[in-house]
Amino acid sequence: MSEIEKELEEKAIDQKPVEKKSKTPKQHSESQKQISELKHQLEAAGKQLEEAKSKLSKEHDDYLRLMAEFQTFRSRTAEEKLALKATAASDTIKGLLPVLDDCERAMKMLEASSDEAAKEGTSLIYNKLKDYLKSCGLEEIEAVGKAFDTDFHEAVTQFPAPTPEQKNMVIDVVQTGYTLGGRVLRYAKVIVGA
Repeated sequence: MSEIEKELEEKAIDQKPVEKKSKTPKQHSESQKQISELKHQLEAAGKQLEEAKSKLSKEHDDYLRLMAEFQTFRSRTAEEKLALKATAASDTIKGLLPVLDDCERAMKMLEASSDEAAKEGTSLIYNKLKDYLKSCGLEEIEAVGKAFDTDFHEAVTQFPAPTPEQKNMVIDVVQTGYTLGGRVLRYAKVIVGA
């Protein structure tokens, strides 16, 4: 055989029709059952997948809520700690204000005294105390010559104003007022021109 003949024969073999086996009704019925079972399994798997997705979504949502609550808790706790420190510092400094007032009175009393050691010692204590309180954020409320302001001043009495410009102005300070961190720690007790 020549090569051409061999090729033709191979092509003929390739082109032979494939015989189909026909299924019996029993085999067809079993195939339909298998297909039906596979469809049910596929539907069940789809339902399980949807349930798993739903559960995962719910768990993710719960996780995000929990993290948000925790973040809120942390920030609230930090704010409470700062507020507690500020309150504790405020109470301590407020307790030291009468000592500062006594030092100021002692300084005024010692101005007329000839005892230089007492003046120097009292001045040293007063300055150290005042510097420490300033470093903590304590600031004196300026009052004399300023307009009366109920946010910072407490009027002890009214005095006839010597000039019309001093009406509703602070003429004198009876007790010095202080602020701590922008908040009034003690109002300045003042005499206001009427």
